[in-house]
Amino acid sequence: MHSTQGAIPTHCPYCALQCGMNLRPADGTVAVEERAGFPVNRGALCGKGRTAPAVLSSRVRLTEPLVRTGPGGPLAPATWDEALDAVAAGLARTRRAHGPDAVGVFGGGGLTNEKAYALGKFARIALGTSQIDYNGRFCMSSSAAAHQRAFGLDRGLPFPLEDIPRTGCVILVGSNPAETMPPALRYLTELKANGGTLVVVDPRRTRTAELADLHLAPRPGTDLALALGLLHLVVAEGRTDAEFIAARTTGWEDTRAAAMAHWPELVERITGVPVPRLRRAVELFCAPEAAMVLTARGPEQQAKGTDTVGAWINLCLATGRAGRPLSGYGCLTGQGNGQGGREHGQKADQLPGYRRLTDPAAREHVARVWGVAPETLPGPGRSAYELLDALGTDVKALLLMGSNPVVSAPRAAHVEERVRSLDFLAVADVVLSETAALADVVLPVTQWAEETGTTTNLEGRVLLRRRALTPPPGVRGDLEVLHGLAARLGLEKGFPTDPEEVFAELRRASEGGPADYSGISYDRIAAEQGVFWPCPEGSPGTPRLFLDRFATEDGRARFAPVTHREAAETPDAAYPLLLTTGRVVAQYQSGAQTRRVPELNDAAPGPFVELHPRLAARLGVADGTPLAVTSRRGRAVAPARITDAIRADTVFMPFHWYGEGRANTLTNPALDPVSRMPEFKVCAVRVEPA
Repeated sequence: MHSTQGAIPTHCPYCALQCGMNLRPADGTVAVEERAGFPVNRGALCGKGRTAPAVLSSRVRLTEPLVRTGPGGPLAPATWDEALDAVAAGLARTRRAHGPDAVGVFGGGGLTNEKAYALGKFARIALGTSQIDYNGRFCMSSSAAAHQRAFGLDRGLPFPLEDIPRTGCVILVGSNPAETMPPALRYLTELKANGGTLVVVDPRRTRTAELADLHLAPRPGTDLALALGLLHLVVAEGRTDAEFIAARTTGWEDTRAAAMAHWPELVERITGVPVPRLRRAVELFCAPEAAMVLTARGPEQQAKGTDTVGAWINLCLATGRAGRPLSGYGCLTGQGNGQGGREHGQKADQLPGYRRLTDPAAREHVARVWGVAPETLPGPGRSAYELLDALGTDVKALLLMGSNPVVSAPRAAHVEERVRSLDFLAVADVVLSETAALADVVLPVTQWAEETGTTTNLEGRVLLRRRALTPPPGVRGDLEVLHGLAARLGLEKGFPTDPEEVFAELRRASEGGPADYSGISYDRIAAEQGVFWPCPEGSPGTPRLFLDRFATEDGRARFAPVTHREAAETPDAAYPLLLTTGRVVAQYQSGAQTRRVPELNDAAPGPFVELHPRLAARLGVADGTPLAVTSRRGRAVAPARITDAIRADTVFMPFHWYGEGRANTLTNPALDPVSRMPEFKVCAVRVEPA
């Protein structure tokens, strides 16, 4: 291991683990070194983290602003003043002609807390628009809504990762950390080494599922029925915790009745999971004193995602596996700052501190910090997909930071068409993503090794990224971009460029809110390896939530009396198969950065269609045969990858690529009524040789 003398401690730019690493400046870039003392990853890094400095290269990134030379013309280099003038003029022109809500803002789950906070403030104060949301809506929003409904507070994990190996059983639903966050896999292997058991729920036998003591492979879109079936068996077998239910919950009788309508044989017919495996899952979950349910995008990215997560929370509450040490429900947040990104105001319905935009007291508090009248703050706007769907009609200009929706959004060909129809588009990004390539102005911004700022990982641990490298001369920080735009729109003050100054204001704005950061400082984060929120002034932080009471008014958790319903789209004669989507280990999200790293591209060079040998035989195709996958929204083409690790009625595509293999061309934008999450994880398709 290298000496850490002279190395700069920071965090990986990718997933929500926010793995600790050290950066050592070397020859105009940085070398990544192990940071063994950081508790989340204990030095381990995946290939994405190890190769992250490759995107710092001027060969792959943006190094100067670009402005389009007239309608249909190419993007050409420009000065920063020219570019910022053009953005401010485009936004102001739209606002004058069509009103403030004709201007939209779209953020990202990779932005630091400071940038997410400043972006939300910019939208509501400098632009006066309600039309702001972010791509994190596509990541954890169903879990967030269910968390709020059940517990009164949403934090991805209500306990630190270190608790996972010490519990007795983990049910992991729709998550494949072996590929999505490899350093987290050790928590599951340590669980098993300690004598605990692992149940994995996934329609595919993933690398994670291969570790499981029990793998349940339900038909995509039936996770809700599966959870209800398990709760039915818990009741029928007398495994409920009556004392916990009476003392710490409300709503049990209605929830019990709903579960009893989902008897095991019915659940087997719906899900395809045999009754003996359902009984075995209940036995494994209820045998030890402590147990956990952890969900990820599988059950959450559905048009019934909030109810589905609610059903898994019900299982925890009914068995007394919540609000107790080493037990509970948690969400494995996906994006790097997916947690902090939804706490500080870039979401359509929220103000900093996870305050509700419709709460008069919240509006009063934040308006006072911002120095404006509460009545001047706009109300809630459209959710992410609804905002993208409104582009070019109601929303005519868009400022986009740190997202690539023409690859990552559902019904992506339609979203691309909407983006192209805008009167004006400005994009701030590190690379010329597929969305940035459509912009009128592209602003090259700094990335993780070139800036200081905080992120909040999946545990609710607030962390400090540190600047280790001077950015190229033509690159500026997002805070500088917002400062420059605000000044051009008439606000000379209120948008500082120093991240620590922005964080100090964020602390005041969050004070007293559900996500209270007021007791957190850069110095504390550095000294304590991160600080868990909520952390009011004078608090040590809160690694473990709900041990004494839940965050509801009466301190009791709320059961959710949910019932199974079909996915928005089910197979029929025209579209007889199910498509589900996900990630591969070497790529990340829309691939805008990882597809520019040779080592990662060599490992995962392009999209594919995973299908069962029986389906392949029926289609008469071999490994590598180009397959056309068609849904009601479009067609994608990618080579076949034949494996018995997937259900015969299901095909899988990773979603990292643009072009003819773009998986999100196919996906369904049907929205969850509460979280407004699109149904990425299940849609009806047909498959044929291309």
